[in-house]
Amino acid sequence: MDEPRIANNWLAGWRRALAIWAVAVLLPLAAAAEPERLLTLDSNQGELALGTAGDSWMDTGGEAGIKQVAAGSAARWSPTVPGTVYPMGDGRSLWLRFTLTERDDDERWFLEIPYPAVDRVTLWSAGPLGQWTPLSAGDTLPVADWPLPHRHPLLPLALEPGSPRTFYVQVENPHVFSAPLLFTSERQLLRQEQRVALILGIYFGLAGLSVVLAAAAAAVLRDEAFAWYALSATLMGVFQASLTGVAGLHLWPHLARWNDLAALFTPVVAVASLLWFFASVISLRQRSEVLFRVMAAVSLGALLAAAVMPFVEPGWRLRLTVLAIVVAVPVGLSFTGWAAWRGDRQAGWLLVGLAPVFAAAMLTLARAVGFVPVGFWTLHGMQIGIAFELPMLLAVLARRSHDRRENRRRIHGLARTDPATGLVNRQVFISRLEHLIARSQRLRHQSVVLLVDIANVEQIRRAFDQRSAEEMPLRVAERLLSVTRDIDTAGRLSDHRFGLLLEGPLSPEDATAMGPKVVARCLMPFKGKPQEWVAQVRVAQTQVPNDSDAETVVERLETVLATVPPDSKRAVFTIR
Repeated sequence: MDEPRIANNWLAGWRRALAIWAVAVLLPLAAAAEPERLLTLDSNQGELALGTAGDSWMDTGGEAGIKQVAAGSAARWSPTVPGTVYPMGDGRSLWLRFTLTERDDDERWFLEIPYPAVDRVTLWSAGPLGQWTPLSAGDTLPVADWPLPHRHPLLPLALEPGSPRTFYVQVENPHVFSAPLLFTSERQLLRQEQRVALILGIYFGLAGLSVVLAAAAAAVLRDEAFAWYALSATLMGVFQASLTGVAGLHLWPHLARWNDLAALFTPVVAVASLLWFFASVISLRQRSEVLFRVMAAVSLGALLAAAVMPFVEPGWRLRLTVLAIVVAVPVGLSFTGWAAWRGDRQAGWLLVGLAPVFAAAMLTLARAVGFVPVGFWTLHGMQIGIAFELPMLLAVLARRSHDRRENRRRIHGLARTDPATGLVNRQVFISRLEHLIARSQRLRHQSVVLLVDIANVEQIRRAFDQRSAEEMPLRVAERLLSVTRDIDTAGRLSDHRFGLLLEGPLSPEDATAMGPKVVARCLMPFKGKPQEWVAQVRVAQTQVPNDSDAETVVERLETVLATVPPDSKRAVFTIR
């Protein structure tokens, strides 16, 4: 009987020793592990992320109150993990729990949620009598009513040095939530705002300048591409102001419903206007009526999606936005790429300019649907991309406008000039003669009008060939230009007849000498041609004004040339 009792006593002793060892070893480890869940805010750090120091719980029914959550009767907490994308919507609420203390009271501290589009964030803290005090911010509340109006939720933390305090955060959002929880000191917040203000200032400054320049160009040049660019840049600016919280803070701080809607409404309208901008730049309607109608239908569909957004549930707004962008963007890019393949010189540069914007837009869209968490590039990538895009698109438009003006100038020039010689045609010659007569009358001086006929074209054809006969008028045009000044006019009135308008004042001697001078210049041998290959011309000239209008002056000179005998040796005929 003594042996079992001794064995039991021995086993009980080992159990007591093991318990004492567990208390001595594991309790210090637990005590050492507990401070890792306590975040100590140090002003030397300036900013601290929640990281793994908090707990999270998803209330799928969205019915739990702060007292239930704090009591732990309903919540199943799990440690927070940085970069987690929490699926929201369907009435869900995300609860986060953390304990804070501060090392000293040199700084004020804030809970920062760097996500302007979140619906509502509520910070719960317990008072000295156990009552819970909420501080709320988010799109569903007017920004002017936030505890601290800001671009995104920024809630003050009430802390005392050396006194840990537990806080609860309730997040409500119609779609995913992935923004980090940051604890930021007042000094660090000021430094951050300076950096962000620089980025936003560059973007909105470039956007505003681009809109003004494009609107002015649209009015002056009457080019609808500039008008569509100005509209698209304006809508993109409003979208970026909504996305970054600038609009909610400065443009509509009292309009909570619109502030909640704008971040999803404005990009759809902006994309619809961008499609019309693309179509205008690449002249899509002139290239393909079918593709133009497809583009118009997609744009109108996007506008319809934007129009129904105010009347649908918040969760459906994101779906409509994603659908409109996913359809419209490939349509716009593919049509622009098709135009580039067909030889449009501006379409390729248009694609290059849009590349950084669409890359940033896809990143923003991926964040919105929960593929990537909130970060610097998902919040500010589009502003940086658009800052590169705006001047490049303006350059594309300027180049396009220059090409269009040159084309119009060439077309206009074809209606006013002889395409073979570059001299003005008969209509322009008569018009300039009218101005010459009026100017000479006003200034009371004499000017000279000459008509020049090539008399030996048939001779050149018989002696040489048809090509030589066709070349002769071109060579004569060169000779006539060589005897005129910059202020004079040379024109081609018919196949073998030219005209010269010589601005006065000219003396009677100078006026009389112009005909022989032209004849002598045309009789000079041409380089690379035989001696016989010369131009024999006949000149009829008169001084103006002479009490005749332009048409009458030309008719009189033509009559003189028409009555000259073919075998006449006389080359110059002057009408008084």
